[in-house]
Amino acid sequence: MKNKKSVFFIVAILIIAFAVSTVLGVKNQYGDLTTTYIKGLRDIRLGIDIQGGVDVTFSPADGEDADADQLDSVKEVMKTRLVTLGVNDYEVYTDDANDKIIVRFPWQTGETNFDPEKAVKELGETAKLQFRKGLNYTSDVDDDGNVTLTPLGDVVIEGSDVAEAYVGYEYDQSGNQTGNFAVNLELKEEGAKAFADATAAAVNGDSEYLDVSAGGQNHVISIWMDTNCISYPAVNSVISEGRAQITGSFDYDGAKALADKINGGALPFNLKTVTFKTISPSMGSGALRIMMIAGVIALILICIYMIILYRLPGVVASIALIGQVAGTLAVISGWFGFEDSNTLTIPGIAGIILAIGMGVDCNIITGERIKEELNTGKSLESSLQAAYKRSFTSILDGNMTVIIVAIILMGAFGVSSSFFAKVLSFLFRWFGVSTEGTIYSFGFTLLTGVIFNFIMGVVASRLMLTSLSKFKCFQNRKLYGGAEK
Repeated sequence: MKNKKSVFFIVAILIIAFAVSTVLGVKNQYGDLTTTYIKGLRDIRLGIDIQGGVDVTFSPADGEDADADQLDSVKEVMKTRLVTLGVNDYEVYTDDANDKIIVRFPWQTGETNFDPEKAVKELGETAKLQFRKGLNYTSDVDDDGNVTLTPLGDVVIEGSDVAEAYVGYEYDQSGNQTGNFAVNLELKEEGAKAFADATAAAVNGDSEYLDVSAGGQNHVISIWMDTNCISYPAVNSVISEGRAQITGSFDYDGAKALADKINGGALPFNLKTVTFKTISPSMGSGALRIMMIAGVIALILICIYMIILYRLPGVVASIALIGQVAGTLAVISGWFGFEDSNTLTIPGIAGIILAIGMGVDCNIITGERIKEELNTGKSLESSLQAAYKRSFTSILDGNMTVIIVAIILMGAFGVSSSFFAKVLSFLFRWFGVSTEGTIYSFGFTLLTGVIFNFIMGVVASRLMLTSLSKFKCFQNRKLYGGAEK
């Protein structure tokens, strides 16, 4: 009995602590160095409509006359790279007549000295990944002392042969973790076959795979990013399953940056920045503050309304609603650590508001069911059990329809390589997808909010209310909206 009573306090404290950490984040300031352990609201990347951003025009660096297919390829790579960086609110256009690519995206939240040229550098990098036979190269030194390497070994596979790149841990030859991060690669079918043939040749002592820099002692496959050799692992066995690993004493950020470049794809030609300018926000920071204040006031009024109408279940519902909002904002800010901050736009805020409405509806359905069960003369415990059981079907039906709509929006208005776009490819292939970051943001926040509605409004609220009903002082049926027996 005591353990069941303590459930309310455990769940409520966890929700409040979660909400506080979501708002404030957890950081450590040591001199000028700030270490972020948990991201807060200040780490959310705000959309162009809220914060403003950058307008950049790219063109082929060498004056190349690009055709429409090449420009479309650049356009898709740009979209993929922006999404990989957590930027959902963007615009990418091509000017076929003048060989131009125009990109608009919001700048990073919290940057006071925004440098547009630095911001677009990573976006426009060619970053061509190649696996080459052995380690053999020539070096040239310019007048400034900069050394440029030119690889000589034949190409085994390229970045286009990689299906997916992701961060993992480096393993030694015995299969033990070294503690260093690495980039794991899943190869496409053709790439896997070529890599298997290459590793077999290296194991059999093919001289093309020798590490010339080490005096030809090892047989290696060198990995190059443009003209930089990032790794040259020795080949000790045939790799036939299409899985490879890039090592190089990476920290997590370095490994993730490399994985992002590989996933982003290679551009068909080098780009140069023709023009760049900053974009003023359409809404302005003052309007954003007013919107935030209005949102907090609305949430407080909703909580007061539910407490007056449903009493003790209303109190529990208010705590669950706070948890739902915190959960949605936590996913957007990157609180959970498995993904970076996502872009929050005005339509994204509308998605949060709509999800809150679904959360209120969930608690109203449950509160009314509790009243109905109590008024039939059942005991408090039986009424709570029956109410949650009866209300679940209605809540599930209502929320599933919203989930389906949100998934379709994310699939239709996200990049073609996104998860939901792939899942629904059988549908969208008939009319194509239309990448629009603001609509994607709406679907993303709506889906996230509804998921947390289930977690907080159904699971957490049931645990808390059932726990409170074990206390003698909370066993008065009037506290749940029922008449006293």
